[in-house]
Amino acid sequence: MLADQGGAVSALKAGSQQLASGKSPLRAAFATAASAAKDKVTSVLHLGGKGSGGKGGPPKATNIEETIDVGVPVSVAYDQWTQYPQFSRFMKGVEAVDAKSETEQNWRVKVFKSRRTWAAKVQEQIPDRRIVWTSEGPKGSTKGAVTFHPLADDLTRVLLAMEYYPSGLMEKIGNIWRAGGRRARLDLKHFRRYITMQGEASGSWRGVIRDGEVVQQPDEGEQGAEESEGTRDADDAADSGRGDAGRPAGATPGPSDEDTGGESEQTSDAEARPKASVGG
Repeated sequence: MLADQGGAVSALKAGSQQLASGKSPLRAAFATAASAAKDKVTSVLHLGGKGSGGKGGPPKATNIEETIDVGVPVSVAYDQWTQYPQFSRFMKGVEAVDAKSETEQNWRVKVFKSRRTWAAKVQEQIPDRRIVWTSEGPKGSTKGAVTFHPLADDLTRVLLAMEYYPSGLMEKIGNIWRAGGRRARLDLKHFRRYITMQGEASGSWRGVIRDGEVVQQPDEGEQGAEESEGTRDADDAADSGRGDAGRPAGATPGPSDEDTGGESEQTSDAEARPKASVGG
């Protein structure tokens, strides 16, 4: 309110000066409106003000939160999102993405009729769950996270949250009109259309990143899964190869000592008994 009042006072002062100098009331009114608009833009853009001693305050972030449901399994949605160089195929604002490493990319985007570049770095990445990144550029910086939530076998919710810190006149004007949020919403729709029509990801990177460093390569995760599966198979085979009380499977249980002793005793009695002659 104080800023608005200060702007109104400044505008009225400018109009009074115009009238005092002999200008027509129409021109004085135009000068008043122009001065008010200038003060408003200056206040919103934080280009300095009397209340702060002529120094601009900390940059104001634009918060962007968008969600969209995609008709593919969570692994497909996640895998496609990791293919940054292909974003230019379906996102209108992205012109190109050059991957420098597994954690760093150079982005070239179009903002209105101007082109901007950002150096992005993935800070955290967990397959099928979340990707967190930061980016720095001459005209602004961002902090963002995208998460993936399975709703059904063929339905995934993608949640995008970003903090955008604009720098420069065009970016700050765009901040006033919430252009960043509209662009994010539109690009998510393009992503949904692309992956739903494809039905499968064009590639994947399923490594794990923590604190900006790769802590597990994709092949390490697959190898660990294969080793675990092989261990389970070996254990199952060993269990199935044992019969009762540790006997090999398929072996006929041997007679017990009692059975053996009884049979031996019967055999001995039969051999000791003399054979009866026919008719004897």
